[in-house]
Amino acid sequence: MNKEILINQVVEHLEHSGFNISARCNIRPRSFDIAARLEDIFLLIKVLSNIDGLKEETAREMICLSKYLAGVPLVVGEKTRDHPLESTVVYYRYGVPSINIETLYDYFMENLPPLIYAAPGGLYVSIDGSLLRDMRLSSDLSIGALATELGVSRRTVSKYEEEGMDMSVDIVMHLEELFNHAFAQAIDFINIEKRKMKTEISSCETEPGTSIRSILSGLGLDVIPVSQAPFSAVSFEHTQNNSKNNDPIPTILTGFSNYSGAMVKRAKLMSSISDVAKTHSMFIVNGPCKSECVDNTVLVEKNEIEAMDDFVDLITFIFEKVQKN
Repeated sequence: MNKEILINQVVEHLEHSGFNISARCNIRPRSFDIAARLEDIFLLIKVLSNIDGLKEETAREMICLSKYLAGVPLVVGEKTRDHPLESTVVYYRYGVPSINIETLYDYFMENLPPLIYAAPGGLYVSIDGSLLRDMRLSSDLSIGALATELGVSRRTVSKYEEEGMDMSVDIVMHLEELFNHAFAQAIDFINIEKRKMKTEISSCETEPGTSIRSILSGLGLDVIPVSQAPFSAVSFEHTQNNSKNNDPIPTILTGFSNYSGAMVKRAKLMSSISDVAKTHSMFIVNGPCKSECVDNTVLVEKNEIEAMDDFVDLITFIFEKVQKN
């Protein structure tokens, strides 16, 4: 299956599940192919025939963008090395969960989350250690007897029960046959795996954002530069400035370049992504603008930004331009 067919299948499954889908990211390099939202679930999805093709830099940017856009990065692929990805299994590449199209369908269309994750050494399952202990005691089995039955050490059984140590698929299957009870815990990679991703990569600092940072820092904005997206940075009011209340901090997808046909194309794509991400979208133009907006992306000349005093001036400018548009 080629990538185009796979992306179309991903879009079809998500649309049938009720997701709002952004336009395709058709720039290179690109850290994600589509953005998708269903209520509070926001996904940045990259589609790859072979998930081993995901580069560390791309994974870093996906995780970083997901952090600042309150979303989850996800890779959908067909194979790893020369082996097809197995259904109901979550794989990880640089901390990004990766699944095949069948697992995507099961999760969103059938409400059947995967049970298995791949890690060095094989396939593993998470279990509830306290449940195992209760089942063992109710069956009047000692730790030693269960260890002998499973072909593992007493220490290993203790780790299963006390530390919730994950099991190989074979051990779980044996355990479930022994007690006639399900022990495997579902992998909610949309929520739980955010914790795992934080341990992998926490920054996406890049040089190209230096210009935007210098332009916006004086207005009290934090600027998070990116290098593989249609926009150049994610900008938002400095958290210290916003600490007086609990209002959500407006987030702005921000681009910067001279006015050109390529800029207009990026601005249009930024508008589609921001609609799905529920953010604002702004392109800072180095020189004169030929229009005020491209769809919902506001175009603002660099000298207009330099004449503003603070974040309130900027966000008011954006609101006025969008309403006028």
